Amino acid sequence: MRIVVAGGHGKIALLLASSLTRRGDQVHALIRRPDQAADIAATGGVPVIFDMERDTPADLAAAVAGSDAVVFAAGAGPGSGVERKYTVDLGGSVQLADAAERTGVRRFVQISTMGAGAPPAPGTDEVWAAYIDAKTRAEDDLRSRALDWTILRPGMLTDDAGNGLVTLGAPPIGRGPIPRADVAATLASILVADNTFRHTLEVVSGPEPIASAVSAIR
Repeated sequence: MRIVVAGGHGKIALLLASSLTRRGDQVHALIRRPDQAADIAATGGVPVIFDMERDTPADLAAAVAGSDAVVFAAGAGPGSGVERKYTVDLGGSVQLADAAERTGVRRFVQISTMGAGAPPAPGTDEVWAAYIDAKTRAEDDLRSRALDWTILRPGMLTDDAGNGLVTLGAPPIGRGPIPRADVAATLASILVADNTFRHTLEVVSGPEPIASAVSAIR
């Protein structure tokens, strides 16, 4: 498969690229800065310079054209303010979905977050509230489209070594931690699993091997 990953320099995206290239897929990773290119190349992926907040829809369509799937792994990240939650976490997903539709790429996997789909709790910090709202609206936008989409909401992310064991299912499954490596492995499995089309899923560490957890989705 040829897979375009938006937010290609993120921790999960780098792990995903390594996993995909090891199994023979071609990964084109969208990154904002040229100095990130070496990290992409180290995964076996192809770096593509693209800034979702500045470059044009035509540029994005050109990057996506001819792909078998796209993955939205971008995020404004820690330290960003309210505005960038909407321009990146929401606006970036909308742009990528537009490009997928424009170029005929049907498979779209979106990394979201637990907590999306419900209003933030009263008294929530305004930046966190904007993040949850942006992720919720990005999910809603994707569900409205005639794409083969899957939305994955991981639990609390850690940098622990993955063990390939998860709890995966329709929300709510209960909160918990999960290594980024296991999120990446789950994404790699989901990408080729048509039984996950048009499902919103949550994932945390658990007792089940990733492949069987993915194949059990109905």
